Amino acid sequence: MSADTTKSPDESRTALIAGVGCYLLWGVLPLYFHLLSGLGVGAWEMVAHRTLWAAPWAFLAVLMARQGGQVAAVLRQPRTLGILALSTAAIFINWSIYVFAVTANHVIEASLGYYINPLMNMAAGALLFRERISREGAIAIGLAVIGVAIQTAALGHLPIISLGVALSFCLYAILRKQVKADAQTGLFIECVYLAVPGLLYVLHLQATGAGHLASGAGVTTLLLLAGPATVVPLVLFAWSARRMPLSAMGFLQFIAPTLQFLIGVLLGEAFTPMRALSFVFIWLGVAVFAYGAWKRTRAVARA
Repeated sequence: MSADTTKSPDESRTALIAGVGCYLLWGVLPLYFHLLSGLGVGAWEMVAHRTLWAAPWAFLAVLMARQGGQVAAVLRQPRTLGILALSTAAIFINWSIYVFAVTANHVIEASLGYYINPLMNMAAGALLFRERISREGAIAIGLAVIGVAIQTAALGHLPIISLGVALSFCLYAILRKQVKADAQTGLFIECVYLAVPGLLYVLHLQATGAGHLASGAGVTTLLLLAGPATVVPLVLFAWSARRMPLSAMGFLQFIAPTLQFLIGVLLGEAFTPMRALSFVFIWLGVAVFAYGAWKRTRAVARA
């Protein structure tokens, strides 16, 4: 659904705050996982708690959006449930790669994935849905390819984490594009799919004495916060995206990887001149992409 740009100034301001808020939360997420890692929580345990505690918060989002009827309708559609099962697998892969990247001190490489993801989405749209790529879009993709090539040379191997993050989220977007349901409804079904294995793994960890739930007030609180940390930014995004021009969201979406990149640098991750050069090309691609989005919106407004 396209954004409604006829909202009142107050609602437009609120939508902007919500949009900035969701990307700020995504941007500081590495600090949350880094803190849990420092308390001895492993990556798989983090992922399990994220999948488990996201479900009740996603259900709350459905209630707030009054989409209970839509959820009931989706549950009667086997094809939609099948597509959501596939999108669940894609987002699980994305979450897992990201959490492992953060806990293994590869935040900078993970941030690169979220920089190139919008450009990858644009390329996928052209290949799969015959969407037209503008001149700016083609230049942006070309700059991103150069950036990835330089990053490969700097690392001595393909930036697997970056490409894994970008590809999994791109696949998720492609699959969700096929689902005729609102964001909150789809997210709730996905969380239900994930909650079952998440619960089983958490119970296994607790039974074997390897789990950290209830091992202390601080770590338990942080684990329970995995639910809102996952769902709240998604709800803010869904709400703001319906009320803001797509060009504005195009600018805002780069807040998150920029914060992630800065956090990686502050945490002392290696940032060589070659890696810096690769990010220069990525940032140039981002700038060209954002300019193209802004120009398209201006053209639509004039029309």
